[in-house]
Amino acid sequence: MLLSLKLKQNIKGRVVGGHPWVFANEIEESLPAEHDGAVVECRDRTGRFLGVGIYNSRSQIIWRRLSRDRVSLDEAYLRNAIMRALAKRQGMGDFKRLIWSESDDLPGVVVDQFGAALVVQLQTLAMDRCSAILGDLLAELSGAAEIIFRNDSNLRRLEGLPTGVHTRSGNPWEPRWANIDGFDYWLDLQQGQKTGFFLDQRQQHTAIAKHAAGRRVLDTFCNQGAFALHCARAGATQVLGLDSSEDAIDQAKKNATKNQVSATFAVANVFDWFTQQREQAAAWDMIILDPPPFAKSKSALENALRGYKELNLRAMKALAPGGLLATYTCSHHMHDVELRHVIAGASSDAKRRVHIVEWCHQPTDHPVLATMPESEYLRGYLLRVE
Repeated sequence: MLLSLKLKQNIKGRVVGGHPWVFANEIEESLPAEHDGAVVECRDRTGRFLGVGIYNSRSQIIWRRLSRDRVSLDEAYLRNAIMRALAKRQGMGDFKRLIWSESDDLPGVVVDQFGAALVVQLQTLAMDRCSAILGDLLAELSGAAEIIFRNDSNLRRLEGLPTGVHTRSGNPWEPRWANIDGFDYWLDLQQGQKTGFFLDQRQQHTAIAKHAAGRRVLDTFCNQGAFALHCARAGATQVLGLDSSEDAIDQAKKNATKNQVSATFAVANVFDWFTQQREQAAAWDMIILDPPPFAKSKSALENALRGYKELNLRAMKALAPGGLLATYTCSHHMHDVELRHVIAGASSDAKRRVHIVEWCHQPTDHPVLATMPESEYLRGYLLRVE
């Protein structure tokens, strides 16, 4: 018989409405630490069964649902969950997100596919303990030649887990060229940022490039330069990419040379760069703002909103009349209503008339769980600034 958690009498946790998380302050009594990583059931204040999930007393998210049914976290469960995830993504090519945590019934497991290699992030104690079997199943079911475990996220520390990077084979994964959407990128899956490439923006790279012909394009927080490369090939008259990371800029330059496109890249703090340019005439016809998440926690949201507004304000002022602004946020704490307020506030302060041209969202290989707002993190707008 499984151990059980019970919601407090005076708290109606979001889990009752279908959310897969229970927080430590929502339960009557926690279990001893010896049960961390175990599968336990959860019940509401009336004793009604809400499902089984993985438990960790060291985490603020003390319980994460696996299923509304009674299941075990064993090889059969993992195999079935992986098979369902792969089936959802059939026909999406060889570069995609294969597993997206709770959206695929594998809380804390994120898997990206880069051709014959998979990059795995394990961010929960229970799934970390399943690391070996997960690796074996992923190799078997996906046919991957190598699996890189990028267990270097700060989120692991919230679960009391150590950080580190290793491959399934034990051999280093050597950086190499990979063709993604018609462009060659130098990928370093073992040491590069995040999982090596931002797969969630692939659709936006091509969508924004459709508007680039004849425009002067500024790509900020450019990372490996994907937006810049696409816009340059699409006929932009000038392309400049900015990023604070020297490694990212070096890689972007290498990518531009390899793909024989004309784009310039520079190391810069984007906020400071806009400040230095503020006395100059508007020099851009399209600006792309794709910053890292400013709001990494709910408590940081207020300051983050000010940062997003200031960034969009500076970009609007740097656009020529009729210019386009592609602006994104990748923080799940920032919802669409907050982004719309940011855009409206920046438009008012810049004294510019702004129209929404397109709305964007994370692609289908990053599925959003309807009962879990946190599974939706990427959103943005293409704006016309008059």
